[in-house]
Amino acid sequence: MKRLVIVSNRVPAAGTPQAGGLVVALSGLLRERKGLWFGWSDALAERPDAEPRIVDRQGVSCAMIDLTPDEHRKYYLGFANGVLWPLMHILPSVVRFQPQELETYRAVNDRFAAALTGLLRKDDLVWVQDYQLLAMPAALRARKVANPIGFFLHIPFPPPVVAAISEGLLGLVRDVLAADLIGFQTAADAEHFAQTAAQYAGARRVGKLVLKVDGRTVRLGVFPVEIDAREFAHQTDAAMRRRPAQDLAHNLRDRLLVLGVDRLDPSKGLVERLTAFRQFLAAEPGWHRRVSLLQIAAKSREGVQAYRTLLREMEKITGATNGAYAEPDWTPLKLVTQGSQRATVSSYMRHARVGLVTPLRDGMNLVAKEYVAAQDPEDPGVLVLSRFAGAATQLDAAIQVNPYDPDQIAQALSRALAMPLAERKQRWLGLWDVIKDKTALAWGEAFTDALEGRKAGAPSTARPKAAAKTTRAKSAAPKKAVSKASSREGSPIGPNGLH
Repeated sequence: MKRLVIVSNRVPAAGTPQAGGLVVALSGLLRERKGLWFGWSDALAERPDAEPRIVDRQGVSCAMIDLTPDEHRKYYLGFANGVLWPLMHILPSVVRFQPQELETYRAVNDRFAAALTGLLRKDDLVWVQDYQLLAMPAALRARKVANPIGFFLHIPFPPPVVAAISEGLLGLVRDVLAADLIGFQTAADAEHFAQTAAQYAGARRVGKLVLKVDGRTVRLGVFPVEIDAREFAHQTDAAMRRRPAQDLAHNLRDRLLVLGVDRLDPSKGLVERLTAFRQFLAAEPGWHRRVSLLQIAAKSREGVQAYRTLLREMEKITGATNGAYAEPDWTPLKLVTQGSQRATVSSYMRHARVGLVTPLRDGMNLVAKEYVAAQDPEDPGVLVLSRFAGAATQLDAAIQVNPYDPDQIAQALSRALAMPLAERKQRWLGLWDVIKDKTALAWGEAFTDALEGRKAGAPSTARPKAAAKTTRAKSAAPKKAVSKASSREGSPIGPNGLH
């Protein structure tokens, strides 16, 4: 078995439990293949060491380099998160161009490649992760690295007309075409990339998911990221016996909970979501005192102006909503900007009657799948999901909404809160059938097998059957050992650690 080398913006954090299923999956792959994880140490230094440091993190060998403060500001906060992130999520109004930031982005990718090249063995598989490292495949090839190189984009890829807004992005499309296999979350993302590569990067389409570039064949693939659904369900069972879950049930009493769990990010549709909840309260006075929204929006990328502006907008809407509708013993909207332990979040999800997952655009959104996995099969909650999340291509038994339309979200909330138990069960079974036998590790293995040439094609991207057609037996659902309170609520999940 060939050694696997993962390259990502960051290596897993030291001294803390791995927060996300993706980190767990990649770590498991590396342990299987006695591999190496290479990336930024998460530390800043005016004069970084010339050679990467090798450390053990959660049983995984990690090679890391530091960034300078200037590199962090221009590469990470600047071009990666000030241009690429909003552009990929079709938020051009948030994009800000600084030519020197693109130069630094390329320079950091080149420095990553230089530091990694000396660590590579002849037969290694190299798997580069995400939008911060789009220039990495070309930088490795420039150093005569002949190993198989895979690249996976965890976030969406925009249509060509949007990608063309940034000449820098078009240049990076040419760079990433130096990889042998490029993976995406959805078929739409793969198609957008193929069109952009053909129109702007000199590629020629020779198949639906095959390109020719300078005489080389570049394969595209669709690999939706998954969670370990059964493990998450069992983790939720255990979390329900702990203090945070019990405190939440006590505070809710007989009220229903609507839960949002996100990073604080302009792509998550948070302003639209809070606005929709206020419109719901205005239109549905019968729900006053009977329901509360808990929105967990863990702070991230506080050095980016758009994120600070977003927080101010959310705080303004929260204050106005509570000022208009709160009573001495009822606060309709709670905004929490601190992250929580994954197990605690899972218990909040079990309590929540409605999981509100309404990003303006998302590569996949694992929170939607975790909400489904956390539910009690005998009394499940209802998932309200943005049709522009990658997960919507799989989870079509959810109530799907246009996240730009607060009225539509408000109507979906009303429908979900009033939904009869029989329909809630039917919808949940349809969702559970989609995720119950998937694992994050199997996702990683599917990609590496395709990179290695052991599998001819990518995983199926066919839409699952709708909930109304499911014939799944109740006994197939995970057993929930802990009964839940009559009220329900949900919780937040931290970032996966690669960003």
